[in-house]
Amino acid sequence: MRLNIRHTAVLLLVLLFAVESLAQQKVPTSQRYQDGKAIYDYACARCHDYGEGGAPIIGDRGSWSLRSSLWEAVLIEHADEGYLGMPASGGDARLSDYDVEVAAEYILERTFPERKSD
Repeated sequence: MRLNIRHTAVLLLVLLFAVESLAQQKVPTSQRYQDGKAIYDYACARCHDYGEGGAPIIGDRGSWSLRSSLWEAVLIEHADEGYLGMPASGGDARLSDYDVEVAAEYILERTFPERKSD
C-alpha cells in the first residue's frame, strides 16, 4: 500500500493526538501514597509546608540534609513519638500507626522521589 503525503500527514496527526492523550492521563498512585497525602495535608502540612518551628520543609532536600541516614525508620519513630518541637502523631492522638507511617512515606517520596523505601 502506497501512502501519499496527505495520508501520511493525517496518520502522523492521529498518532500525535494519541500520544498526547496518553501523556495527559494521570498515572495511578498507590493507596498508601493517597492515604499519606491525605494525612500529610491534615496533620503535617501546617508545619512542613513552611518550616514552622524549624520543621524540615517537604520537597526541600536542604532542610532534610542533617537528618538521619536511616530515613524512613527514624522518621516514622519521630513522627509517632514526637521529636524536638514536633508533637507525637502530628499532634493528633487519633491517628493510627498506619496513618503516621504513610504520612512519613509521603514526605520522603515527595522530597526524595528517587529513593527506595526501607
